[in-house]
Order: sequence, then C-alpha cells, then structure tokens
Amino acid sequence: MSRGRSRGDRGVSALELSLLAPGLIFLIFFTIQGALYFYGKAVAIQSAREGVSQLRLAQSADVYADIKPGVVENTETFARNVGREALIDPVATPAYDDVDGRVSMEVTGAVITLVPFMELRVTEHAEGSVERFESSGTGP
Repeated sequence: MSRGRSRGDRGVSALELSLLAPGLIFLIFFTIQGALYFYGKAVAIQSAREGVSQLRLAQSADVYADIKPGVVENTETFARNVGREALIDPVATPAYDDVDGRVSMEVTGAVITLVPFMELRVTEHAEGSVERFESSGTGP
C-alpha cells in the first residue's frame, strides 16, 4: 500500500492557505472598494447632469438667482437618494455664464470606504447651454 504523501507533508495545505488567505482577502476588499469608488463617481456625474438640466431653463441671471437654491437642494437630494451610502455628504456648486449662455454644476462628495481612516473624494462636472426660446415670427 502506497501513500500519496509522506508524514513530513502533513499540514502543508493549511500553511499554504494561511499564507495565501491575507492576499485573497486584500484582493476582494480592493475589488469592492474600486466598485464603490466608481459607483460614487457615477452618482456624482449623474447628479451634476440632473442639476444642469434644471439650470438650463434659466433664461437670465435674475431667473438663475431665483432658481439656484432650489436646484442646489434638488441636486444634493438626488445624489443622496441615488447614492444612498455610496456618496456621502454631496455638495453641489452651480455656475452661470450669461455672456456665453452656459450653465454648469459641480458635485463633490466622499465615497464610502472599507478601510478605516481612508478618505476618498470624487468631484464631477457637467455643463450645458442655456435654452433660449425665440418666437418664429409667424402668427396665427
């Protein structure tokens, strides 16, 4: 009767696993952290786009000044609702360029991390032109 292993090989598998397990766990955590980071970026850019779509309706600087607080609140609420815990404390910063007729929104927030005391932040920017409504000049 022959044995596959000699008595000197006993426990080698457990030792190999104890050396490989920390690396595998680190790889799993790194993969999950990467996914959380990219999800936070996706939430930030979508929130910025949502804010720009609302700001594009500001026909003048006066209208922009009137709707700005509501748009900022809507954008931050959108980021919190969509991101849940993936994007923490989102901050929306709008801008209006009356000369070029462009609006922009920047959304910044912290991404949830699996590693204590590690802070990852994302900042995404979106911009678009102000919608200008003009009459066609023809009447009924």
